[in-house]
This record gives sequence, C-alpha cells and structure tokens, in this order.
Amino acid sequence: MDVLIKSAKIINSGTKDIHLKKRDILITNGVIQKIASRIDPPAKTKVVSYKNLHVSLGWFDSGVSFGEPGHEERETLANGLKTAASSGFTDIILNPTGKPVPDSSSDIIFLKNAAKDALTRLHPLGNLTVKGEGEVLAELYDMKNAGAVGFYDYKAAVSNPNLLKIALQYAQNFNGIVCSFPLDKKIAGKGIVNEGITSTKLGLKGIPALAEELQIVRDLFILEYTGGKLHIPTVSTENSVKLIASAKKKGLNVTCSVAIHNLLFKDDSLIDFDTDYKVMPPLRTKGDRNALLKGVKNGTIDFVTSDHTPLNIELKQVEFDNAAFGTIGLESFFGSSRTLFELEEVIKILTKGRSVFGLDTPELKEGALACLTIFEPDTEYEFSKDLIMSSSKNSMFLGKSMKGKVLGTMVEDTLILNF
Repeated sequence: MDVLIKSAKIINSGTKDIHLKKRDILITNGVIQKIASRIDPPAKTKVVSYKNLHVSLGWFDSGVSFGEPGHEERETLANGLKTAASSGFTDIILNPTGKPVPDSSSDIIFLKNAAKDALTRLHPLGNLTVKGEGEVLAELYDMKNAGAVGFYDYKAAVSNPNLLKIALQYAQNFNGIVCSFPLDKKIAGKGIVNEGITSTKLGLKGIPALAEELQIVRDLFILEYTGGKLHIPTVSTENSVKLIASAKKKGLNVTCSVAIHNLLFKDDSLIDFDTDYKVMPPLRTKGDRNALLKGVKNGTIDFVTSDHTPLNIELKQVEFDNAAFGTIGLESFFGSSRTLFELEEVIKILTKGRSVFGLDTPELKEGALACLTIFEPDTEYEFSKDLIMSSSKNSMFLGKSMKGKVLGTMVEDTLILNF
C-alpha cells in the first residue's frame, strides 16, 4: 500500500534538516520514498490529511502488561496490541504477567508468534527465575535466543542477593539485561499505600520510601561488584532518583523508569478510597513527584512508562485493602504527558531508549522503513470511558484533563488511523 502523509509537522530532533518543518511524506511498500515540501499523490495512494497534523518516529513503551495467557478476561494479546497501536505505540516491552509465567524459550516463542501479525511489535521479557519464585534462575540464554529482551520477575525484587549477583554475571555473556523491582518486602510488610500523612488519615497500612531505597542501594552495590546491565522499573521516591544519579556518575550500567501516573498524581488522590489509584509502587508525596519530574528532564530517569496493568472489575470493585494494584495507561499516555511536558520533550520521552533492550532504533529519513506515529498535539478534552479500548477499564485517568490525540500509527506497510 502506498501512503502519502500531507503537510505534517515533523518532530524528530535526530534529523535537523526536517525537524519542526512541515513536509509531505510518501511511503511505498513500507519504505519512506520521499520527504518534500509538496508531493503529488501517485495513483491509488492513501492520502492522510488532518488539521494540525504532526508526525514522529514510532513510540516505545518499556513496561506494558496484558493478561494472556491465563488471564484473558483482563486482556488478550490481540486486543492489547490493537490498543497499543491506536495509542501510538509501535513497540512495547511486555511484562511477564501470564499464567504460566514465561520462564522458558517455548513460552517466549508462543508470545512472539501470537503477536507476529500485529502492527505494534511485541518484545517480551522472560522471568528471571523459574515460575517467578525467586529461587532458581530460569533458562536465560535460551529465552534470549528465542526473543526475550530482558529478564524480570514482575513487580518482585530479587530478594536473594547471591541470585542477583549470579544473574548479572551470567547475563553479561550474551549482553542480557536484568531487572529488579525496587521493593524490600520485609520493610514494606503489609503496606498498600505510601506511608505518610495520608495513610495515617485514612487508616491504611503504609509502605515507607525506605522499602524502595534500601532495595536500590543493595542492588547497586551488587551491580558495582559484578558489572553487567541492571534495569530498575518504576522508581517512585526522591532518594531513589538521587541514588541512581550517583550510580550513573560512577559509570554503572543502570537504567530506570517511572510510571506516568507517579508523575501526575500524589498520595492525597486516595482520599476517596478509589481503588483505581491503588498502584505499585504507590503514589507518593509532592516532593517525590517533583524529584521524579526533574529526573525525567535531566535524564537520570531513562523511561516514562504507562505501566499499563489491565485488571477485571472483580479485582478492583472490592474493599480498598483487598483490591489489586494497577491502572491502565496506554490510551491516556500521550494526552496526560502533554499536560506535564512541552511537545518536543514528550516526543523525546516516547521515542528514546530502544537500544537499552537491544532493539534497533528506527529512522525518519528517505530510504528507511516506515515506523511512524501520527498525532495532533493541541486538542484539549476530558478522558472518558468511551476512549478506553482495553478490555479492562481500571483507569485512574478518567475525568482528567488531556491535551493532544493520537491520529494513527504506521509500521512498514501497515497503517492504523483513528479518524
């Protein structure tokens, strides 16, 4: 299919000659054939035209969860990937949340095969340990060869320090990246929200910032001893940012992410006991949020992720203590991030970081394979249920002000438009 994108403002700082310029982009058989001020459409060409049209490299999310296999009532792979594509994402890292967990090469092959026909390219993480139980390393090398881009026991710290040491040493043999969730369970105890004034007022058990920071300190000490690549998903406290900044200054190969909702909301959002605000890590204080925003802007925090976690209604519409952790975030990611950052900052956040997981970085130039997100950055609106494509509707963004809409996504010769 030939596609002509008309009069699109290009946001791509990597190509200075066309960055912030309005251009026509002609894609033929999945390849960007021409970028020019004006291109007349060849015969049988699909023309994409829209007021205030913008285009960038395809967007990337480093932390997405679905339900399949085992929890299809939460989200299937097919609908999850369709939701990601409509939300502007051409590549996602899939968290290992299925049942059974993906701890072997055959599990990774299943996920890759299930996603092979989708526009959004799925890059699975394999479990670091067998069954995610934190006791025995899984088949890391075999999973890497099958397509796993890293290893992670989802939302679980590597509690055994020797296991983390061995994993970091072993994974260096094939340039593997090890993920360790920052939570010391013994410090966190039975906490479910941030420990502080709000948790005291509400009578809810708190998780102190110390639980996150102690785990990070230990993991960074081990990384300094072993070498290798460590990724710390979804940090949430001011001191966590300082610890990681210090480690980077030492030259340690450490990366980290923050969930978009931890940049937007504080723990006082819990005042009405709305379980959609129950997430892990928990929403923290104003000081933490400000430090996280600063960490994103100065590059200490490598990724902002949707931390998209679909959960069926039975897991959310229960007493707050018993509700599951998590919120969906793919559909609201762009609109909410535009309320925090200027457009060029948002696009930088959404397009960087593939190389951390060993993925090729696409290019926006003539002769390159098309990998594009098409959007309109300025429309203001309120996020509502009719904008949710996910099977599960557990969103803390409902009723919140948004700015900017995704219009379409294109990978090679496959195009999805939302208008």
